[in-house]
Amino acid sequence: MANFNRVILMGNLTRDPQLSYTPNNTPVAEFGLATNRKWRTPDGQDREETCFVDCNVFGRQAETFNQYMSKGRPVLLEGRLRYSQWETQEGQKRSKLSVVVERFQFVGGRPGGGQDYGGDQRAQAPRQAAPSAPAQGSSGPSHEEGPPPPSDDDIPF
Repeated sequence: MANFNRVILMGNLTRDPQLSYTPNNTPVAEFGLATNRKWRTPDGQDREETCFVDCNVFGRQAETFNQYMSKGRPVLLEGRLRYSQWETQEGQKRSKLSVVVERFQFVGGRPGGGQDYGGDQRAQAPRQAAPSAPAQGSSGPSHEEGPPPPSDDDIPF
């Protein structure tokens, strides 16, 4: 039997990310995400429902996410669902479905204006760490000028 576990969500943070570290010293940022769905009923009434999702992002991405994101900010993320079960001290069984974020994209501009920031964090990290030389015959921006503008593939709409 084939399996596929992939989630793509866009919404707003319901709380500031909480950065912590695992016993192995791996950064983990936990946050909540709210997504809205609007529709019109057959009798013409406008309806809206909000879905609240708990999310976790790990590693260097967790530190980046914690640095730039705050309550109310929009984000586009991709990841997988994780089902957790535990028992409370009173003996009650509990469970929770959450998203383990594998990639995210900042949506919108910086607070206070300015140029948009963000991008696929996995794709940008190597460019920032070791910029490649421009191809022969092209005059690409130098490292001092900042990163190149996002390509059409990086824009989520």
